[in-house]
Amino acid sequence: MTELGLADTNGILRQPWIKPARTSAGLGWPQLYVSTQAELPYQASFGSARTHQLILHLDGPVTVRRGRHGLGNPRRVPPGGLFLHPASRDLTVELGGNLRTVHVYLADDAVQEAAGQAGRVELAEELGTSDPLVEQVVLGLDGVLRAWEPAARTYVDHLSVLLAAHLARHHAVRRVPEVSQARPGLSPGQLAVVRDMMDARLSEPIALADLAATASLSVSQFSRQFKASTGQTPHRFLVRLRLEQACRLLRASTMPIAEVAVRCGFSHQEHLTRVLRSHLETTPAALRRGP
Repeated sequence: MTELGLADTNGILRQPWIKPARTSAGLGWPQLYVSTQAELPYQASFGSARTHQLILHLDGPVTVRRGRHGLGNPRRVPPGGLFLHPASRDLTVELGGNLRTVHVYLADDAVQEAAGQAGRVELAEELGTSDPLVEQVVLGLDGVLRAWEPAARTYVDHLSVLLAAHLARHHAVRRVPEVSQARPGLSPGQLAVVRDMMDARLSEPIALADLAATASLSVSQFSRQFKASTGQTPHRFLVRLRLEQACRLLRASTMPIAEVAVRCGFSHQEHLTRVLRSHLETTPAALRRGP
């Protein structure tokens, strides 16, 4: 799938008063473009984009006005406040002070897919709203940018599906009803072929779209049904498989730890060590020494 990039945004990030600290450019993310930056005060108008624009304020409070044909009343937005602008709409905005932000541009296709068969979803225009889950997802995406590792690709795909589904359900002009399933979860055959792909590509970054295609499902359907079957997201399940294989190799072979890490899908030895400590409260060296 084609990477989402700066050309898919509404133009704010191209302005001279924007000072990006880090972005997802070049990372191959197909449904998200993420940028963290400092912004200076400005007033400007921007054309529409095919993506939904979500901005998290990292500091403040700061005064913001927005509109499509002229500016509305000012709103004092605190840290953690959100700015949501739907796809395919022009925007006029005024920022009244210096501000640090994370911008997330989410493909409309992802939102419509997450809505399922409930009909087309139109997101609301929001300014200064608060949503703890959205805030944590956006901060999680920024955290991935801070320390990008190819193994995090599945995690990013999971976050994009979660964000799209949450926006479709809780930030739409029209609420999306739950789509019931008579038999939730993957079939045994679907789960088997997905597991086979994970095992075969354990050392590689695996896109969520590849796993979904193996089960002949959309990304959002696959994510829901995989968790219904296993109790875990695809990312956490894949991490567990990688850890299990790393533990086997560390205990039963003399392969260098750095080689074990790469062979099991971790970016480097330090990455493997960090994940082992987080999940099993041990280290590669301790596993190799044994009890």
